[in-house]
Amino acid sequence: MMIALRGLSGRLSTLLSLSLLSVGCATSHAQGSSTPVKAPAPTSASLEAQEADAVFTDHRFQDGTVLPEVRIHYATLGTPRRDASGAVTNAVLLLHWTSASGAVLRTQPFQEALFAPGRPLDATKYLLIFPDSVGHGRSSKPSDGLRTRFPAYGYRDMVELQHRLVTQTLGIQRLHAIVGLSMGGMNAWQWSELYPDTVKGVMPIVSLPTRIAGRNLLWRRFVSGQIRGDPEWKDGFYTAQPRGWLEAFPVFRMMLDGVPHLQATLPDAQAADAFIATARAQAASMDANDILYALEASRDYDPEGALGDIQARVFALNFSDDEFNPVSLRTLETLMPRVKRGHFVVQEGHANSFGHFTQAHPALWADQVAAFLKLLDEE
Repeated sequence: MMIALRGLSGRLSTLLSLSLLSVGCATSHAQGSSTPVKAPAPTSASLEAQEADAVFTDHRFQDGTVLPEVRIHYATLGTPRRDASGAVTNAVLLLHWTSASGAVLRTQPFQEALFAPGRPLDATKYLLIFPDSVGHGRSSKPSDGLRTRFPAYGYRDMVELQHRLVTQTLGIQRLHAIVGLSMGGMNAWQWSELYPDTVKGVMPIVSLPTRIAGRNLLWRRFVSGQIRGDPEWKDGFYTAQPRGWLEAFPVFRMMLDGVPHLQATLPDAQAADAFIATARAQAASMDANDILYALEASRDYDPEGALGDIQARVFALNFSDDEFNPVSLRTLETLMPRVKRGHFVVQEGHANSFGHFTQAHPALWADQVAAFLKLLDEE
C-alpha cells in the first residue's frame, strides 16, 4: 500500500500510478502530545514534516462501539504563530480523500504547488496539519486486525477524531482554515457545521454540500456489493483479496477520471486493456475491508439542512469534468446561496485535467487556494 504520487504527466502510465492509497513514510512515532508540535521551517529544496500518533482511550463511535484505543496518525509542517493570549493563529488542517492518507498531500506535487516558500500555503507562514482519518493510512483501521469487528465508523466519527486531534492533542482552539479534498471536502463541510466557532474558513474541493446520491451512490453500492457478495470475502476474514474487489476497482478508477482525458489517453482497445490491468494490480495492493468501510462511511453525510448555520467563510471548488459531482445538476448554484459567506468556483476541465482526480494535481488549482486565502486575509 505504498504507491506515491510523482509528477504531473498526463500520460497514461503516470496517470495509472496515481493511487487512492496512503504513501508510506518511515518515521518515528510519538504518543498523543498535548502541546503543539513544531517542525523545522522548510526550504525550497526540502520540506520536512514531523510525524506522531495521537492515542485516544475508550473512544466511543457513533454506532455505540467503544475501542480501548484509537490511534490517529498525523504530521505537521511549519511553526505555530501565536497572538498576545498565546493562541495559535496560523493553523491549517488538510484533509485527504477516500482511501488515501495525509502522506499523499505531502508528496512533491503538493509541496511544490502549495507548501514551498512563496506558494499559497507557504509552510514558513502556516502551521500545516495532515491527519490520517480513522480507517485510513497509519491510523486505526479494519486491516490492523479487527477486520469486520472494527466499528462501523461514519464521516462524523472522522470529524470528531480530527477535532480531538486539533483541540486536545495540538492544543489549537481555532483553525485559520481547512482545505479538504473529496471525502476531506465533505469533512470540511461537516466541520463548519459541527464546530462553527473553531475555524475561520473552509475550502471543500470536489465535494458537494448535500447527501451522496445518484451516480456517486450507485458507484459506492456497486463496489461494496462486489466485495460483500464475493464468496472469497468470508464475512471479511479472507486470506486473499476477494476477486469481486479486483473486478470492481477498474470501474472505481474509471469514475475518478475526466471524460475528455480518458478520450484523449485511451484511443484503442490496447490502451483500455492496459488501464484495466494496471487498475487490477493496484487493487491487489489494497485491503478490501478498509475500502469497504471507507466507502460505506459516507452513509451519515448530509450537511444540506444546516448550511444556513455556517459561520466560516466558505470557498467551494469543483471541476466541470468531475463525473462524481456533475455540474449539470447545478448543486452549488442551488445550495450556496444558503451559506452566509459562501463563494464557489467551477473550474473548466480539459483534455489535460483529470476529472474528480484533478484533486491529485494541485498545480492545476493552486491559484484557487491563493484566492481563498486572500478572502480570509481581507477579513
